[in-house]
Amino acid sequence: MITLQPFTIHDAPLLISKIEDERMLLQFAGPGYRFPLTAEQLETDLSDEKRTLFTIADHTGTTIGHAQIFLKEKTFLLGRILIWDENNRGKGYGKKVMQELLKYGFSHFDKEIAELNVYDWNTGAIECYRKVGFAFDPEVRSEAKINTETWVSLNMKIHKNTFELQES
Repeated sequence: MITLQPFTIHDAPLLISKIEDERMLLQFAGPGYRFPLTAEQLETDLSDEKRTLFTIADHTGTTIGHAQIFLKEKTFLLGRILIWDENNRGKGYGKKVMQELLKYGFSHFDKEIAELNVYDWNTGAIECYRKVGFAFDPEVRSEAKINTETWVSLNMKIHKNTFELQES
């Protein structure tokens, strides 16, 4: 059982403490944040009316992660998703988090499509998103640079009808 709870600035120190280095921040948040992550960067997101920030809690109510929804013109973007304890990975939490985010997004926003971006080397995440029903949009990709590396970001989308069919 996974629940999404509203993220407040009081949750910032825990999230900040989980971001170990610049690579982890880029993987988690894309190029939108600068390392080290700060409460000020999170306050900027909290004050953005197009963003909804969540903490992710497990069945005991313990916070195990973070996620955001960003409203775009025609879609909503799921992003900045992090389950921080590696012991909680591979337990199906990612799929449940994605389902909860999609449930929230499709019920709260008048959008027919949800999307996300994922680095091409992040095969575990890609597999998780596919299981939920996301498919690649070959028209959309971007790159991020970290030190001497270039990371390729791929875009995946899911239509509301596809999600609803999987939920029923």
